[in-house]
Amino acid sequence: MSEPGTPAPVGDAVRDTDGDTDEDTRGAWLFARYAYAPNRLGYCGPPESTTLAGVGAAGAAGIDVRAVARRFSGAWPYLQVLARLAGIADPLDRRIVESYWLGGGVNAQISSRAFGEELLAVIAPQAGHYWAHLTPELLDEAAGDPCFHVCGVYPWSRLLTTGAPEQPLHVLDSCRIRWGTVLSRQAAPDREDDEIVVRSRRLEWDGSALYLADPSEEKVPVAVNGLSFLSDVGPGDQVALHWEWLCDRLSAGQVAELETSTLRQIDTTNRRLARGS
Repeated sequence: MSEPGTPAPVGDAVRDTDGDTDEDTRGAWLFARYAYAPNRLGYCGPPESTTLAGVGAAGAAGIDVRAVARRFSGAWPYLQVLARLAGIADPLDRRIVESYWLGGGVNAQISSRAFGEELLAVIAPQAGHYWAHLTPELLDEAAGDPCFHVCGVYPWSRLLTTGAPEQPLHVLDSCRIRWGTVLSRQAAPDREDDEIVVRSRRLEWDGSALYLADPSEEKVPVAVNGLSFLSDVGPGDQVALHWEWLCDRLSAGQVAELETSTLRQIDTTNRRLARGS
């Protein structure tokens, strides 16, 4: 199990921001867009960032994203369990992928406890001694989204109280999917590509609990080495960020789902930390 640093309602259509992604491939396209950032850094999944980049940037046809996705030891079990409990045959169905990355959707239709039980049955036997915390005590926290994986399954939240919280907090904040509003776009003074100013809420630690800070501004590159998933991003856009990478535009409904699932996870994680576990 790899470790970093050592959606709209189910019935709604996903926005076709590139114009060439049809409904049959939309799930694979979304998976690539959100999975690319940690994969390119070597944190999650197989060394397939070039494959994910090709799909994420242009919806490239003929690329087997499924073979890549199956090798994500973190994300793939979530997609499988969500699909099974939702009665959807394909783990890369757009409804499953969007619900996984952004919360809501099919997550709202299934029991979080049932999801947690099935997920732990899959991932706990694969985990080593470093992951001994993957026990039924986590079921109250369980959710079919990355924020649960980041805060509950990964050990980083348990390292916040060791006296050096900076690195655990950085990983927790960077690895979750977060949302922001684009305020402006301009040429970057030290690079060929443009950069945007985004207002978002970062994750903070007050010594005993996690919380979302008041909105603050940050600069984010539109492209890295010429690659961008949102080359036409501009002021007013709501965007999703993963490891400082621009993944996609978000609707108001998707922002609400992502905020709800994030706040829920922070609350359940804080309750566990208060118990000393």
